[in-house]
Amino acid sequence: MKVAKFGGSSLASGEQLKKVFEIVVSDPERKVVVVSAPGKRNSDDIKVTDLLIEAAEQQLRGDDGALLIEDVISRYASIAEELNLSGTVIEEIREDLHTLLHADKSKPKRYVDALKASGEDNNAKLVSAYFQSRGVEAQYMDPRKAGLIVTDVDGYTQVLPESYERLYALREEPGIVIFPGFFGYTLEGDVLTFSRSGSDITGSILANGVKADLYENFTDVDAVYAVNPNVVPNPKGIRELTYREMRELSYAGFSVFHDEALIPAFRAGIPVHIQNTNNPTAQGTRIVSTRDNTNGPVIGIASDKGFCSIYINKYLMNREVGFGRKLLHILEDYGVSYEHAPSGIDDVTIILRQDQMGEEVEVKIVSRIKQELQADQVIVEHNLALIMVVGEGMRHNVGTTARASKALADAKVNIEMINQGSSEVSMMFGVKGHSEETAIQALYHEFF
Repeated sequence: MKVAKFGGSSLASGEQLKKVFEIVVSDPERKVVVVSAPGKRNSDDIKVTDLLIEAAEQQLRGDDGALLIEDVISRYASIAEELNLSGTVIEEIREDLHTLLHADKSKPKRYVDALKASGEDNNAKLVSAYFQSRGVEAQYMDPRKAGLIVTDVDGYTQVLPESYERLYALREEPGIVIFPGFFGYTLEGDVLTFSRSGSDITGSILANGVKADLYENFTDVDAVYAVNPNVVPNPKGIRELTYREMRELSYAGFSVFHDEALIPAFRAGIPVHIQNTNNPTAQGTRIVSTRDNTNGPVIGIASDKGFCSIYINKYLMNREVGFGRKLLHILEDYGVSYEHAPSGIDDVTIILRQDQMGEEVEVKIVSRIKQELQADQVIVEHNLALIMVVGEGMRHNVGTTARASKALADAKVNIEMINQGSSEVSMMFGVKGHSEETAIQALYHEFF
């Protein structure tokens, strides 16, 4: 049994949906199909989810979001017209959207979540109707009926463990199950969405729940590439990588696959296969628990901008019991999380995403570090890029760090900081934001 998830670009038009249909029916093992909301048809287009969010926000401001809802309905109607579907499904979608638009707004987050989740929910109804029109036994599945129960922990939507047992019953449903991605229901019956690209998470949850043999994630690229194709032309495709490698690469900016989505599949030991809806015969990329390290030390290079660092120096810091705890407690007081914390005997650097820390909060944090921790020096550096060099093979290869450092030096890129994770699967280099692309190109040419 396979669970197949299709992203927004794969469902943006009737022509794309025809491709999805042919892919699904070509393999009888594809039992559960997870769908996103319709994505962009071209670079100037707007995603249905973005239209829904703006409509919800307009309503909350006291404006009328009805025009945006009509735009959403027209998107579904356009797809239905391309596929020669009857108007019944569009009338059902229209009624649902207007009901949600004028629903109770006393809980704004719940209101927005319910409206933006309708993009996937209504698309699942449309996809189901199309499959049925082609003579295939298929059914729309309501996540609430299926038992996809979630909870809201500190504003972070997480699936409840008992959902997996309930979802196992999907194996016995007749025909193909069309399941909307991106959201679940609380025990009280409220809709809660996962983070953006959350349909990947839904697919992974369902793969775990039905004990699938494979989780297929269909998108618009032939493979996961060793580096961003916008930075290095025609980069090498990755045929196979481990969950840990993909997690590191996703964290550092790889947008092909949502890093949180790996967790349910990883825990169940289910391999993930990333494939291209527009080129389904391409080999794609498999994500597995273990692999043979036959390709050298590095599997991929990723980067992300928008970081800053807080450098703290204090003589005899290493002798002071509780220094690290006190430092992190100050960050916690302002709701700031950190990414890395490379340290020495008398200094420590905290790396964090700078959008968490406005100018006012930064001044307060620096002041408290100086006063409460009696730091000798506190320096904040803005606009850093973190570059992750990732590969299970680094544990077994001598000189990888030296090669990377030399490549950056030859490219005249100054390393602001370096940190190797304790798992030895990745190395992190901090560089100035303006040096990001130069650094990536230098590292790619060194290792690939």
